[in-house]
Amino acid sequence: MKGHVQDRWTRHKRDDAGNFVYTNKGRPVREKTALYGVGLRYKVHYYDPDGKERNQSFPDKAKTKADNFLTKMQHDVLSDDYVDPKAGDELFRTYTKQWMKGQSADASTRQTVESRLKNGVYPMLGDKSLRVAGRVDTIRDWMEWMERPVSEGGKCYLASYRAQLFDLVSAILNSACDDKKIKKNPCAAKSIKRPKKDGRKIVPWPEERVHAVKNALPGPYKIAVPLGAGAGLRQMEIFGFSPDDVDRKRSVLNIQRQIRWIGRVPVFAPPKGGKTREVPAGAGLLDEIEAHQAEFEPVEVTLPWLEPKGRPETVRLLINRQRLRLARTATNPFDVVSGAAFATRAWPKAFADAGLVYVPRIDSMHGLRHFFASIMLANGVSIKELAEYLGHHDPGFTLRIYTHLVPSSHTRARAACDMIFTPAAASEPEALAA
Repeated sequence: MKGHVQDRWTRHKRDDAGNFVYTNKGRPVREKTALYGVGLRYKVHYYDPDGKERNQSFPDKAKTKADNFLTKMQHDVLSDDYVDPKAGDELFRTYTKQWMKGQSADASTRQTVESRLKNGVYPMLGDKSLRVAGRVDTIRDWMEWMERPVSEGGKCYLASYRAQLFDLVSAILNSACDDKKIKKNPCAAKSIKRPKKDGRKIVPWPEERVHAVKNALPGPYKIAVPLGAGAGLRQMEIFGFSPDDVDRKRSVLNIQRQIRWIGRVPVFAPPKGGKTREVPAGAGLLDEIEAHQAEFEPVEVTLPWLEPKGRPETVRLLINRQRLRLARTATNPFDVVSGAAFATRAWPKAFADAGLVYVPRIDSMHGLRHFFASIMLANGVSIKELAEYLGHHDPGFTLRIYTHLVPSSHTRARAACDMIFTPAAASEPEALAA
């Protein structure tokens, strides 16, 4: 493999006839060049896989390092492990912009990724080179920063969110490896442990709490509780729900859209993961929907589909700003409810009005889905069916969340066993009769 180490400060001396000069022991005689003492002494010349000459300079007294570098480059080229040493100079932020081009085209997904990068990644890694960001100690410092209290200059993120950010950075660095920018992904190092989700188990609300919150909400909002607790809808599926999604004859709700906000523009979109579904609806839930519709007439709302420039879609919304008597504002000139505004204002206020203590991590609207799941499991609905009703792609995911809520089957198991091996107490009357 071609390549050599050039000494820029000295050279093999020649005599007047142009022949190389050697000592009595046959060693080359060296002489100073015009560059002696100027700049780095050794320049390694080598060739990349495309046959292009590359070079790397080393200081005086680093001949061994230069020789080792040449050997390593030659080996890497032959083993297809070559990474241009200068490729890692690219900033993490700059490379990520290129990486984003190959990711989801969904506007909402891209918005989420960009937000996570801006708040949880770029402050520590954005302006570092890929070479530096690709070091284990850099990733370790970043992970400590995410966990450190805000009062100490950190972010104090929940473990579940730290795990999402970790996966995002790992995906970017994996791509950098594929693009021969860096050699290894430090997130895969044995000394780096992916953050684990908090081990807190879901504790469903008592039924009294569900009704108390419902009664404390303003009238146009009350239907949100039956839709969440009685059908397991997510928050933005509730705000995107239409009475036209009810199949009264079959007693099912067709969950086929949610509202997303792309910047300041709301759009209609499929439910999370693009998974539309049918949820069985009890007679009581159907009556709640009809009663709400009779008191607060649905309003036709037209929004773009999936992205701000998407095709217009018109839907009669059960919950809307007109019926809430909320005036349009510069930040929300639409007839749809802002999920963020609802979650930070109307929802906590309902707890206060009901005389309940509001705990953000426990009492979000997601608590209604957990209540729904607990009721379904308590009444014999299988994990597979529950996963369908909740819109989960994998029943295993549903089981991991709610396994502690699955009723014990010990009694049924004992009864099944007794059908094969009859207990002595049960057989005695038969013996006496004989």
